[in-house]
Amino acid sequence: MKKKISKIANILLPLLLGVFLVYYAFRQFTSEQIDEMIQYFKGANYNYIFIASIFSILSLWARAYRWKFALKYMGHSCSTTTNFMAISIGYLLNLTVPRSGEVSRALVLQKYEKVPFDKGFGSIVSERIVDLFCLLFCVLLALSLQFTVLKDFLSKYVPFEKLLILGILALVGVATIYFVFKHLKWKVITLIKNKLRGLGEGLSSTMKMPHKKSFLFYTLLIWVGYIATFYFGMHALPDTSGLSFPIVISSFVAGSFAVSFTNGGFGAFPLIIAQLLLLFDVSLVAGTAFGWILWTTQTGIVIIFGALSFLFLPIYYKGK
Repeated sequence: MKKKISKIANILLPLLLGVFLVYYAFRQFTSEQIDEMIQYFKGANYNYIFIASIFSILSLWARAYRWKFALKYMGHSCSTTTNFMAISIGYLLNLTVPRSGEVSRALVLQKYEKVPFDKGFGSIVSERIVDLFCLLFCVLLALSLQFTVLKDFLSKYVPFEKLLILGILALVGVATIYFVFKHLKWKVITLIKNKLRGLGEGLSSTMKMPHKKSFLFYTLLIWVGYIATFYFGMHALPDTSGLSFPIVISSFVAGSFAVSFTNGGFGAFPLIIAQLLLLFDVSLVAGTAFGWILWTTQTGIVIIFGALSFLFLPIYYKGK
Protein backbone atom coordinates (compact mmCIF):
# COMPACT_ATOMS: atom_id res chain seq x y z
CA MET A 1 0.00 0.00 0.00
CA LYS A 2 2.81 2.40 0.91
CA LYS A 3 4.58 1.65 -2.38
CA LYS A 4 1.41 2.44 -4.36
CA ILE A 5 0.97 5.72 -2.50
CA SER A 6 4.63 6.56 -3.13
CA LYS A 7 4.29 5.84 -6.86
CA ILE A 8 1.13 7.94 -7.13
CA ALA A 9 2.82 10.78 -5.24
CA ASN A 10 5.86 10.64 -7.54
CA ILE A 11 3.55 11.14 -10.51
CA LEU A 12 1.03 13.60 -9.10
CA LEU A 13 3.23 15.94 -7.04
CA PRO A 14 5.45 17.17 -9.92
CA LEU A 15 2.36 17.41 -12.14
CA LEU A 16 0.44 19.43 -9.54
CA LEU A 17 3.48 21.65 -9.05
CA GLY A 18 3.51 22.28 -12.80
CA VAL A 19 -0.19 23.13 -12.82
CA PHE A 20 0.34 25.53 -9.90
CA LEU A 21 3.26 27.23 -11.70
CA VAL A 22 1.12 27.67 -14.83
CA TYR A 23 -1.65 29.21 -12.72
CA TYR A 24 0.84 31.39 -10.85
CA ALA A 25 2.46 32.62 -14.07
CA PHE A 26 -0.75 33.50 -15.92
CA ARG A 27 -2.66 35.06 -13.01
CA GLN A 28 -0.22 38.00 -13.07
CA PHE A 29 -1.19 38.89 -16.65
CA THR A 30 -4.11 41.07 -17.63
CA SER A 31 -6.48 40.03 -20.42
CA GLU A 32 -4.72 42.52 -22.72
CA GLN A 33 -1.34 40.94 -21.96
CA ILE A 34 -2.72 37.46 -22.64
CA ASP A 35 -4.02 38.72 -25.99
CA GLU A 36 -0.57 40.14 -26.65
CA MET A 37 0.97 36.76 -25.84
CA ILE A 38 -1.40 35.05 -28.26
CA GLN A 39 -0.17 37.46 -30.95
CA TYR A 40 3.39 36.40 -30.14
CA PHE A 41 2.36 32.78 -30.72
CA LYS A 42 0.69 33.63 -34.02
CA GLY A 43 3.43 35.93 -35.27
CA ALA A 44 6.42 33.78 -34.35
CA ASN A 45 8.82 32.78 -37.12
CA TYR A 46 8.39 29.02 -36.95
CA ASN A 47 11.13 28.48 -39.54
CA TYR A 48 13.58 29.12 -36.71
CA ILE A 49 11.65 26.78 -34.45
CA PHE A 50 11.96 24.13 -37.17
CA ILE A 51 15.75 24.67 -37.28
CA ALA A 52 15.89 24.52 -33.48
CA SER A 53 13.97 21.23 -33.59
CA ILE A 54 16.47 19.78 -36.06
CA PHE A 55 19.31 20.52 -33.64
CA SER A 56 17.27 18.98 -30.82
CA ILE A 57 16.83 15.78 -32.83
CA LEU A 58 20.52 15.85 -33.76
CA SER A 59 21.41 15.94 -30.06
CA LEU A 60 19.10 12.97 -29.48
CA TRP A 61 20.77 11.01 -32.27
CA ALA A 62 24.26 11.95 -31.02
CA ARG A 63 23.32 10.69 -27.55
CA ALA A 64 22.18 7.38 -29.05
CA TYR A 65 25.42 7.04 -31.03
CA ARG A 66 27.57 8.00 -28.02
CA TRP A 67 25.92 5.30 -25.91
CA LYS A 68 27.37 2.67 -28.24
CA PHE A 69 30.92 3.36 -27.03
CA ALA A 70 30.12 2.72 -23.36
CA LEU A 71 28.16 -0.44 -24.19
CA LYS A 72 30.87 -1.73 -26.51
CA TYR A 73 33.46 -1.19 -23.77
CA MET A 74 31.41 -3.59 -21.62
CA GLY A 75 31.17 -6.16 -24.42
CA HIS A 76 27.76 -5.36 -25.96
CA SER A 77 27.14 -4.13 -29.50
CA CYS A 78 23.86 -2.27 -29.88
CA SER A 79 22.69 -0.43 -32.97
CA THR A 80 22.19 3.31 -32.98
CA THR A 81 18.55 2.69 -33.95
CA THR A 82 17.92 0.63 -30.82
CA ASN A 83 19.68 3.17 -28.62
CA PHE A 84 17.72 6.00 -30.23
CA MET A 85 14.37 4.32 -29.57
CA ALA A 86 15.37 3.37 -26.01
CA ILE A 87 16.35 6.97 -25.24
CA SER A 88 13.18 8.32 -26.86
CA ILE A 89 11.07 6.01 -24.70
CA GLY A 90 13.04 7.10 -21.64
CA TYR A 91 12.44 10.78 -22.36
CA LEU A 92 8.74 10.11 -22.86
CA LEU A 93 8.45 8.29 -19.54
CA ASN A 94 10.29 11.14 -17.81
CA LEU A 95 7.27 13.29 -18.64
CA THR A 96 5.17 11.03 -16.40
CA VAL A 97 7.51 9.92 -13.61
CA PRO A 98 10.69 12.01 -13.17
CA ARG A 99 13.95 10.03 -13.59
CA SER A 100 12.09 6.88 -14.66
CA GLY A 101 13.55 7.22 -18.15
CA GLU A 102 17.00 6.02 -17.07
CA VAL A 103 15.53 2.78 -15.73
CA SER A 104 13.40 2.25 -18.85
CA ARG A 105 16.44 2.73 -21.12
CA ALA A 106 18.26 -0.06 -19.34
CA LEU A 107 15.15 -2.28 -19.41
CA VAL A 108 14.77 -1.83 -23.19
CA LEU A 109 18.32 -3.03 -23.80
CA GLN A 110 17.83 -5.88 -21.38
CA LYS A 111 14.74 -7.06 -23.25
CA TYR A 112 15.83 -6.59 -26.85
CA GLU A 113 19.64 -6.78 -26.75
CA LYS A 114 20.12 -9.03 -23.69
CA VAL A 115 22.28 -6.40 -21.98
CA PRO A 116 22.24 -7.07 -18.21
CA PHE A 117 20.30 -4.36 -16.42
CA ASP A 118 23.14 -3.42 -14.08
CA LYS A 119 25.55 -2.91 -16.99
CA GLY A 120 23.06 -0.91 -19.03
CA PHE A 121 22.12 1.25 -16.08
CA GLY A 122 25.78 1.67 -15.11
CA SER A 123 26.58 3.00 -18.59
CA ILE A 124 23.72 5.52 -18.23
CA VAL A 125 25.06 6.68 -14.85
CA SER A 126 28.49 7.18 -16.42
CA GLU A 127 26.93 9.29 -19.17
CA ARG A 128 25.03 11.37 -16.64
CA ILE A 129 28.23 12.11 -14.74
CA VAL A 130 29.87 13.43 -17.93
CA ASP A 131 26.74 15.46 -18.74
CA LEU A 132 26.74 16.88 -15.20
CA PHE A 133 30.26 18.21 -15.71
CA CYS A 134 29.19 19.70 -19.05
CA LEU A 135 26.26 21.44 -17.36
CA LEU A 136 28.52 22.76 -14.59
CA PHE A 137 30.86 24.13 -17.26
CA CYS A 138 27.91 25.92 -18.88
CA VAL A 139 26.90 27.32 -15.48
CA LEU A 140 30.40 28.69 -14.87
CA LEU A 141 30.52 30.07 -18.42
CA ALA A 142 27.18 31.83 -17.96
CA LEU A 143 28.27 33.30 -14.62
CA SER A 144 31.55 34.56 -16.05
CA LEU A 145 29.94 36.10 -19.14
CA GLN A 146 27.09 37.73 -17.23
CA PHE A 147 28.91 38.58 -14.00
CA THR A 148 28.12 42.32 -14.14
CA VAL A 149 24.39 41.80 -14.70
CA LEU A 150 24.14 39.18 -11.98
CA LYS A 151 26.19 41.32 -9.60
CA ASP A 152 23.94 44.35 -10.17
CA PHE A 153 20.85 42.18 -9.75
CA LEU A 154 22.11 40.75 -6.46
CA SER A 155 23.20 44.15 -5.15
CA LYS A 156 19.75 45.54 -5.97
CA TYR A 157 17.72 42.82 -4.27
CA VAL A 158 20.16 41.37 -1.72
CA PRO A 159 22.09 43.74 0.61
CA PHE A 160 25.87 43.31 0.82
CA GLU A 161 25.66 42.47 4.52
CA LYS A 162 23.38 39.52 3.80
CA LEU A 163 25.70 38.31 1.05
CA LEU A 164 28.63 38.50 3.45
CA ILE A 165 26.74 36.52 6.09
CA LEU A 166 25.71 33.92 3.50
CA GLY A 167 29.33 33.63 2.35
CA ILE A 168 30.56 33.06 5.90
CA LEU A 169 27.82 30.49 6.53
CA ALA A 170 28.74 28.73 3.30
CA LEU A 171 32.41 28.51 4.33
CA VAL A 172 31.45 27.19 7.77
CA GLY A 173 29.13 24.64 6.13
CA VAL A 174 31.84 23.42 3.75
CA ALA A 175 34.34 23.13 6.61
CA THR A 176 31.80 21.21 8.71
CA ILE A 177 30.98 18.80 5.89
CA TYR A 178 34.71 18.21 5.26
CA PHE A 179 35.30 17.45 8.95
CA VAL A 180 32.31 15.09 9.14
CA PHE A 181 33.30 13.14 6.01
CA LYS A 182 36.98 13.08 6.98
CA HIS A 183 36.81 11.98 10.60
CA LEU A 184 33.40 10.49 11.48
CA LYS A 185 32.63 6.83 10.80
CA TRP A 186 28.82 6.87 10.94
CA LYS A 187 27.05 4.37 8.70
CA VAL A 188 25.20 7.03 6.76
CA ILE A 189 28.47 8.93 6.14
CA THR A 190 30.16 5.74 4.96
CA LEU A 191 27.21 5.02 2.66
CA ILE A 192 27.38 8.50 1.09
CA LYS A 193 31.15 8.23 0.66
CA ASN A 194 30.73 4.88 -1.09
CA LYS A 195 28.11 6.37 -3.42
CA LEU A 196 30.41 9.27 -4.28
CA ARG A 197 33.27 6.84 -4.82
CA GLY A 198 31.05 4.83 -7.18
CA LEU A 199 30.27 7.95 -9.18
CA GLY A 200 33.98 8.64 -9.46
CA GLU A 201 34.60 5.12 -10.69
CA GLY A 202 31.85 5.52 -13.26
CA LEU A 203 33.48 8.65 -14.62
CA SER A 204 36.93 7.06 -14.70
CA SER A 205 35.58 4.02 -16.58
CA THR A 206 34.23 6.38 -19.24
CA MET A 207 37.67 7.94 -19.64
CA LYS A 208 39.32 4.50 -19.90
CA MET A 209 37.28 3.26 -22.85
CA PRO A 210 39.21 2.73 -26.13
CA HIS A 211 37.13 5.27 -28.09
CA LYS A 212 37.11 8.05 -25.49
CA LYS A 213 37.99 10.71 -28.08
CA SER A 214 34.94 9.75 -30.14
CA PHE A 215 32.88 9.65 -26.94
CA LEU A 216 33.97 13.18 -26.05
CA PHE A 217 33.34 14.38 -29.63
CA TYR A 218 29.73 13.19 -29.55
CA THR A 219 29.36 14.65 -26.06
CA LEU A 220 30.40 18.00 -27.53
CA LEU A 221 27.95 17.48 -30.40
CA ILE A 222 25.11 16.82 -27.92
CA TRP A 223 25.70 20.01 -25.97
CA VAL A 224 26.33 22.17 -29.03
CA GLY A 225 22.97 20.90 -30.29
CA TYR A 226 21.30 21.86 -27.02
CA ILE A 227 22.68 25.40 -27.11
CA ALA A 228 21.88 25.76 -30.84
CA THR A 229 18.29 24.80 -30.04
CA PHE A 230 18.04 27.81 -27.74
CA TYR A 231 19.97 30.07 -30.12
CA PHE A 232 17.71 29.47 -33.11
CA GLY A 233 14.61 29.26 -30.93
CA MET A 234 15.26 32.79 -29.70
CA HIS A 235 15.20 34.07 -33.28
CA ALA A 236 11.53 33.10 -33.54
CA LEU A 237 10.39 36.26 -31.74
CA PRO A 238 11.51 39.84 -32.52
CA ASP A 239 11.94 40.62 -28.80
CA THR A 240 14.45 37.80 -28.29
CA SER A 241 16.11 37.56 -31.71
CA GLY A 242 18.70 40.23 -30.94
CA LEU A 243 19.92 38.78 -27.64
CA SER A 244 23.63 38.05 -27.34
CA PHE A 245 25.27 34.64 -27.07
CA PRO A 246 25.98 35.02 -23.31
CA ILE A 247 22.23 35.50 -22.75
CA VAL A 248 21.57 32.37 -24.81
CA ILE A 249 23.92 30.41 -22.53
CA SER A 250 22.27 31.85 -19.42
CA SER A 251 18.81 30.95 -20.74
CA PHE A 252 19.95 27.44 -21.60
CA VAL A 253 21.31 26.89 -18.08
CA ALA A 254 18.09 28.22 -16.52
CA GLY A 255 16.00 25.97 -18.78
CA SER A 256 18.14 22.94 -17.94
CA PHE A 257 17.50 23.37 -14.23
CA ALA A 258 13.81 24.10 -14.82
CA VAL A 259 13.34 20.69 -16.47
CA SER A 260 14.23 18.96 -13.21
CA PHE A 261 11.61 20.84 -11.16
CA THR A 262 8.51 19.31 -12.75
CA ASN A 263 7.63 16.65 -15.31
CA GLY A 264 9.76 17.70 -18.26
CA GLY A 265 9.75 21.31 -17.08
CA PHE A 266 5.96 21.68 -17.33
CA GLY A 267 5.08 25.11 -15.97
CA ALA A 268 8.58 25.69 -14.57
CA PHE A 269 10.41 26.08 -17.89
CA PRO A 270 8.47 29.10 -19.26
CA LEU A 271 8.29 30.72 -15.83
CA ILE A 272 12.03 30.56 -15.12
CA ILE A 273 13.00 31.53 -18.67
CA ALA A 274 10.69 34.58 -18.51
CA GLN A 275 12.14 35.70 -15.16
CA LEU A 276 15.69 35.37 -16.46
CA LEU A 277 15.01 37.27 -19.70
CA LEU A 278 13.40 40.00 -17.62
CA LEU A 279 16.93 40.83 -16.40
CA PHE A 280 17.90 41.57 -19.99
CA ASP A 281 15.01 43.96 -20.75
CA VAL A 282 12.75 41.38 -22.39
CA SER A 283 9.16 41.91 -21.30
CA LEU A 284 7.52 39.29 -19.12
CA VAL A 285 4.92 38.66 -21.83
CA ALA A 286 7.50 38.10 -24.57
CA GLY A 287 9.70 35.96 -22.31
CA THR A 288 6.77 33.79 -21.27
CA ALA A 289 5.66 33.40 -24.89
CA PHE A 290 9.16 32.34 -25.93
CA GLY A 291 9.37 29.86 -23.05
CA TRP A 292 6.05 28.22 -23.95
CA ILE A 293 6.84 28.07 -27.68
CA LEU A 294 10.21 26.38 -27.11
CA TRP A 295 8.92 24.07 -24.37
CA THR A 296 5.90 22.99 -26.44
CA THR A 297 7.96 22.15 -29.52
CA GLN A 298 10.60 20.26 -27.55
CA THR A 299 7.97 18.34 -25.60
CA GLY A 300 6.19 17.56 -28.87
CA ILE A 301 9.40 16.04 -30.23
CA VAL A 302 9.72 13.87 -27.12
CA ILE A 303 6.10 12.68 -27.36
CA ILE A 304 6.26 11.94 -31.11
CA PHE A 305 9.55 10.06 -31.08
CA GLY A 306 8.75 8.30 -27.81
CA ALA A 307 5.36 7.10 -29.07
CA LEU A 308 6.82 5.99 -32.41
CA SER A 309 9.58 4.12 -30.59
CA PHE A 310 7.02 2.29 -28.44
CA LEU A 311 5.25 1.30 -31.65
CA PHE A 312 8.18 0.38 -33.90
CA LEU A 313 10.61 -1.19 -31.43
CA PRO A 314 8.78 -4.56 -31.31
CA ILE A 315 8.27 -4.45 -35.09
CA TYR A 316 11.94 -3.66 -35.65
CA TYR A 317 13.07 -6.69 -33.64
CA LYS A 318 10.41 -8.94 -35.09
CA GLY A 319 11.81 -8.13 -38.53
CA LYS A 320 15.34 -8.89 -37.36
